[in-house]
Amino acid sequence: MTDVIALGEVMLRFDPGEGRIRTARSFQVWEGGGEYNVVRGLRRCFGLRTAVVTALADNAVGRLVEDLILQGGVDTSHIRWVAADGMGRTARNGLNFVERGFGIRGALGVSDRGHTAVSQLGKGDVDWDAVFSAGVRWFHTGGIFAGLSDTTVDVADEAMAAARRHGVTVSYDPNYRPSLWDGRGGADRAREIDLRLARHADVVVGALGLAGPQPGAVRLTDDEVPDALASVASQLPRATVLATTLREVPSAGVNDWSSLAWSSENGLVHGPRMPGLQVLDRIGSGDGFASGLIYGLLTGAGLERALAYGTAHGALTMTTPGDVSMATLAEVEALLAGATAHVRR
Repeated sequence: MTDVIALGEVMLRFDPGEGRIRTARSFQVWEGGGEYNVVRGLRRCFGLRTAVVTALADNAVGRLVEDLILQGGVDTSHIRWVAADGMGRTARNGLNFVERGFGIRGALGVSDRGHTAVSQLGKGDVDWDAVFSAGVRWFHTGGIFAGLSDTTVDVADEAMAAARRHGVTVSYDPNYRPSLWDGRGGADRAREIDLRLARHADVVVGALGLAGPQPGAVRLTDDEVPDALASVASQLPRATVLATTLREVPSAGVNDWSSLAWSSENGLVHGPRMPGLQVLDRIGSGDGFASGLIYGLLTGAGLERALAYGTAHGALTMTTPGDVSMATLAEVEALLAGATAHVRR
């Protein structure tokens, strides 16, 4: 049995370290992608059995992505390999150049992901009944995959519906990227798609992305967040858990970090507060949060503990370079013990 399967794009991330993309002479290479990062964290930090459903162009670059996925321990048997033409005219692999930011200079991402193999996945390309009948406990996807093309929306819808037929718990992260929707209906279309897909989900991570008329349209104070989550819950009657990170950004290197969740059983639950968190690289921290939350819910730890796992794992993800987590479960547990002791004092 596989514990968690994710559907999403896996790109090569090029990291200039302390430098800038536009003046770099060398890059560190990582793998990364919003949905993939979740199952990678669940495998490497939390020890669950995970897999990714994606597509890659079958060339040396695609095989490098595969090798990096294998190093992360994620099952690659569901990768769809697409013939490459040598020029990338028909299918290619996605690239993402990322500056971490420092002080007053924020993080910067420059993606190069048009016409990728995974963006051309269409309805019927994956036998989802075969995927889920083999034994899967949890399925995760999100708005980044759905935003890649008009066909990936249908693939996500098809996959989530199949997961529900097989009794698999489904999670969804709205995760809005304006560049993915430019020329394709913008924020209005993204919101329409996110609501359509989130209605399949038992658990919505990043649920505040569904608050307001458009993604990012409203800036909420801490006092306004509970009402905003309640409003989202009213639009998603099937969802049993809504969770969100809470972040203030005094500078690229210092974030105030916490979380909040709502469940039909427990109402509002607050996660640990971590003010003044030192940040090396914030990319992937929301995915790290999702990993910890899913781990807690899958292992029956209860929503409060699951939220704490997510908050701690997301925080530790920000202490190392790259999209993916390098944390251990022992480090997550130790951070939670320290946060609890601090609250008690």
